[in-house]
Amino acid sequence: MLEELKEAYGFIFEDELIEEIAQVGSLQRINAGEKIIEIGDYVKMMPLLMEGAIKVMREDKDGDELLLYFLERGDTCAMTLSCCLGQTKSEIRAIAERDTKLIMIPIEKMEEWTSKYKSWRDFVFESYHARLNEMLETIDTIAFMNMDQRLMKYLQDKAKINQNEIIAATHQQIAYDLHTSRVVISRLLKKLEIDGKIKLQRNSIEIMEL
Repeated sequence: MLEELKEAYGFIFEDELIEEIAQVGSLQRINAGEKIIEIGDYVKMMPLLMEGAIKVMREDKDGDELLLYFLERGDTCAMTLSCCLGQTKSEIRAIAERDTKLIMIPIEKMEEWTSKYKSWRDFVFESYHARLNEMLETIDTIAFMNMDQRLMKYLQDKAKINQNEIIAATHQQIAYDLHTSRVVISRLLKKLEIDGKIKLQRNSIEIMEL
C-alpha cells in the first residue's frame, strides 16, 4: 500500500505523512455502482481516492437525485470532511462510478495532521476550494444552460472520468443524474445523434465530440 500511496499522493504529501497514512489507513475496494456513503450516515472515516472514480449526488425532498461532481484519483470529498469534523450526518450520496480503491482515514488523524503537516492543511483547503468550484459550476449549468447543453456536458464529463468514449448507461440512469425525466433524455439524445455529436447503441452511448 505504501508504494501505491507514494504514486498517488507523493507529489502532495511528505514521506512522513505518507508513512502515517499507510500505518493507520484501511484499504477498501468498491465495485462500480456500489454506495460508499449514504445520505443520513454518520461519517467517521475520510476517503482518499487511490484508483477509480466516484460520483457525488444530492437528493431533494421528493427523493430525486442530482449529480454534484465526480472525484478522481488523488481527490477527497470536501463534504465528507465537513461531516467528519463536525460529526454531523452526511447530506450527500457517494457511488462508485467505476471499480474504485480507497484508503479510509480515521477522523482523529485528520485533526492531528492539520496541525502537524502543512501539506495536509493545504490539501484540505484545496479540496474545499476545488469542490466549491465544481458545485458552482453545477449551479451555473442548471441556471444558464439548456438541457441539451447540460446533457452533452454530462456525457463528455462522464467519458473523461471513465477514460472511455463509450458510456454504459441507460436513459433512465442519465435522467436520475440530471434530475429530469427519461422521456426528455431520450428525445435529447436522439437530437444529439442527429447532430452527429453522439452515436446511440443498446444501453450505451458513444461520444463523438470530446
